[in-house]
Amino acid sequence: MGKLCFGVDLGGTTVKMGLFTVEGSLLEDWEIPTRKEEKGAYVIDDIAESILNKITENALNREDIVGVGIGVPGPVTPTGIVKGCVNIGWGDTAVEELLKDKTGFPVKAGNDANVAALGELWQGGGKGNSSLVMVTLGTGVGGGIVLGGKIITGANGAAGEIGHMSVVYDETETCNCGKKGCLEQVASATGIVKEAKRFLASGNEDSSLRSIENFSAKDVFDEAKKGDAIAVKTVERLGEYLGIALGHIACVVDPDVFIIGGGVSKAGGFLIDTITKYYVEKTYPQCKKTPIKLATLGNSAGIYGAAKLVIE
Repeated sequence: MGKLCFGVDLGGTTVKMGLFTVEGSLLEDWEIPTRKEEKGAYVIDDIAESILNKITENALNREDIVGVGIGVPGPVTPTGIVKGCVNIGWGDTAVEELLKDKTGFPVKAGNDANVAALGELWQGGGKGNSSLVMVTLGTGVGGGIVLGGKIITGANGAAGEIGHMSVVYDETETCNCGKKGCLEQVASATGIVKEAKRFLASGNEDSSLRSIENFSAKDVFDEAKKGDAIAVKTVERLGEYLGIALGHIACVVDPDVFIIGGGVSKAGGFLIDTITKYYVEKTYPQCKKTPIKLATLGNSAGIYGAAKLVIE
C-alpha cells in the first residue's frame, strides 16, 4: 500500500478524518463527534483513539504511517501551539505535542482555513499550480494563502483573514470583529441577506423576495438567476466588493489562481462570472487574466490539506 498519513479537520460539531496515501489518494474518510464538554478536554484523546482504532481495523503497519496533520479553527504558531479555539473551548493548546504523545506519530497543525486552501492547491480546484488565494463564503468570509506550496500565516496568524478587509467605506453597522465596512458584511451568506433586505426596504420595487419568508442567500441567487431586479442588484453588489477585494490581493500576492469555496459558492458559474466581471474592472492590468475558479473538494478540503501538511 505504500506510505500513509492521516488528515484531521477539527470542527465545532464533528471531527472529519481521512486516511491517505502520500501521493494524495483518499483511501477512507469518516467522522466522530466533537466533544466540547469541559472546555474540549476530550477532543485530542478522541482523535487519537479513532486513528489508532483505524490502524487496527485495517491491519496497517505503523512503520508505513508518516504522521498526522490537523486543521483547527484558530490561529496556530509555527511551533504547533493553538492560540485558542473559541468554539471548541480551548485556550493555548500544544496540539502537535499532545497528539504526538497520544498516537506516537509526528503531527503538524495549521489553521483550518489555511489548511483547506492547501488541500485545494494539492488535489482540488488549484491543482497544477504553485500558488493560490482561497476565499470561503459561508456564514462568514474566510480565506487562505498558499505561495510556493507553503501556507502564509503572517506574524500574528492573521494572513488570509480576507473577510475583514475594509471595502465598504459607507457601512454604518459594525462587523463582529469590531470594525465597519468589512467584506464579510456584504459577501457572507448573512451579509447577502442583509443587503437584499436593505434594498427591499429602500423602495417599493417589485421583487419575488418579498413573498419569501425568511429568505436565504440561496434564495437571493435563485431569484437573481430568474432576473429579479432586487436579487440581481444584491448579487451585483456582492460581486463588486469581492472583485475589489481580490483586486487588492492580486496587487500584493499575484497568485496563480483564486479559488472560491464555502456554501455560497454553490451558486456556481453565475457567482464566478459576476465576481470576474468586477475583478477585471478593478484590478491591476497585469493581473486581469488571473483565473477565478470554484473549489472542488467541498467539505473534504480540510482533511486533504491536513494530510499535505504532515507530508511536507
